[in-house]
Amino acid sequence: MSVLVNKNSKVIVQGFTGSEGSFHAQQMIEYGTNVVGGVTPGKGGSTHLDKPVFNSVEEAVQKTGADTSIIFVPPAFAADAIMEAADAGIKVIIAITEGIPVADMMKAKPYIVERGATLIGPNCPGVITPGEAKVGIMPGFVFKKGRIGIVSKSGTLTYEAADQVAKAGLGVSTAIGIGGDPIIGTSTKQAVQLLMEDPETDAIVMIGEIGGNYEAEAAKWIRETGNKKPVVGFIAGQTAPPGRRMGHAGAIIGGADDTAAAKMRIMRENGIHVAESPAEIGATMAKALGVDA
Repeated sequence: MSVLVNKNSKVIVQGFTGSEGSFHAQQMIEYGTNVVGGVTPGKGGSTHLDKPVFNSVEEAVQKTGADTSIIFVPPAFAADAIMEAADAGIKVIIAITEGIPVADMMKAKPYIVERGATLIGPNCPGVITPGEAKVGIMPGFVFKKGRIGIVSKSGTLTYEAADQVAKAGLGVSTAIGIGGDPIIGTSTKQAVQLLMEDPETDAIVMIGEIGGNYEAEAAKWIRETGNKKPVVGFIAGQTAPPGRRMGHAGAIIGGADDTAAAKMRIMRENGIHVAESPAEIGATMAKALGVDA
């Protein structure tokens, strides 16, 4: 079993023929992801990267049976693309686009929830189940197959965590980059819950940033549900001055608990093993699991 995407996922690319869509679709195909086609309005009936192009997601679903979509659509149109995918019956929607207007996402999020779809992002690196499917922009070679799940608000630290886990002699079951925008489809807690329920995930790395309360919410939920699997946490931005927030997380106001020190304290109070730096993630996980790094 895997979380969200696997070798059986039928993936379409919205914004398929654009420069970003083309580049990353090619990388996904080369990784072995089952990309069954793409969507670019007005170019339906053509082929691109030896895959069919459709005018709409509905047509793509009807012709290919697609169940997963990745979105490389400009910000002004991306929320519509998200809602179009949900309308067509896509169950896993991964929005890479950065800078989608908040007002647009306020409409899109409840729309997809009502239709039973799962949205990852926007402004995220995507999801990867190593050796099976890469639906995102992450460097696939960094991720070695194993039984450690990763949930991260930061794209770069997702890759760093995967590398540190590999150096500790462990591997990754599924890595989920949730994105750091003010309104995202899947919170840290929701992503952690998916991995907690996955029988092929033995432990979880949870990476956050200053700004917002996602990590505190997840930590408290983990404790309340009995700490079923070891969790290693890391918070980026530990040297930032008080009140400062990181990059895309800057629009998120979380109050007194949104500093790195406060989040790390909350993690410890809720039974989470805390890594003091990215370089310690692998060793901290090995220690939590009782194995030699």
